[in-house]
Amino acid sequence: MSWKYCGDQLKRWRQLSGVTREQLSQAANYDIESVRSMEAGRRRPALKVLQAADELCDAKGMLAAAHPYLAPEPRPTRSDIYFDVEKEAVALYFYEALYIPGLLQTEDYARAVLSRQLPPVDSATAEKRLAFRLKRQEKLAEPEVLFSFTIYEAALHTSMGGREVMKEQLHRLLAFEDSRNARIQIVPTGQVPASGLSGSLVILETIENEQYAYVETHGTNALHSEPRLVGTLSRRHAMIRTQALNAQDSAQLIRKTLEQL
Repeated sequence: MSWKYCGDQLKRWRQLSGVTREQLSQAANYDIESVRSMEAGRRRPALKVLQAADELCDAKGMLAAAHPYLAPEPRPTRSDIYFDVEKEAVALYFYEALYIPGLLQTEDYARAVLSRQLPPVDSATAEKRLAFRLKRQEKLAEPEVLFSFTIYEAALHTSMGGREVMKEQLHRLLAFEDSRNARIQIVPTGQVPASGLSGSLVILETIENEQYAYVETHGTNALHSEPRLVGTLSRRHAMIRTQALNAQDSAQLIRKTLEQL
């Protein structure tokens, strides 16, 4: 509701001031559809948009002042909030114990994961989720965004989707070996700390230096924004990452695993 209220105020200020949506989108360097979604409350109003609107509408800080109140609740459970923050993130640090991270999954691997949910989902739902996951992968093409993927070696041996699917998936991981903005590191079997077996962990940073932590385990997920908790989870991620091989040695381990398939 805070998004909807802020978006409505943003729209009202803009219209009363005679500012077009096109002018606002250009000033904030956001596309028109993103601004439209913010005004409708479907997307969290970004700080840049609020600041640009403040200046264009001469709101004297009243719009930008709303930004601190738009952060996700400390322990929300809906992953769609995470996806919104993921879109805005400029640095993403992933840790996965049993699966290849979603942004790195091939279509066949992702389909195998999404079609084996418990409780099961129908084919139409699985395909819809697959299309959304593949759409999210477009973020990897943003050169100014940094990605770090730390993966426990067990994820390389799950045989998800069968031998050929896993071979294709491992080849995809190797395709990032020379990437300038994405680094893949493998934690060898036996070296992961106990906390690394608790589930997925993602640390996200935005252009406004906001930091979030997303955790996921059996049927539950949460996006945390409370600074102390985010700091704790960030340090946990860092400790897991210290057990990982460097990118070059990780690529060698992936190649060795491929040879054994």
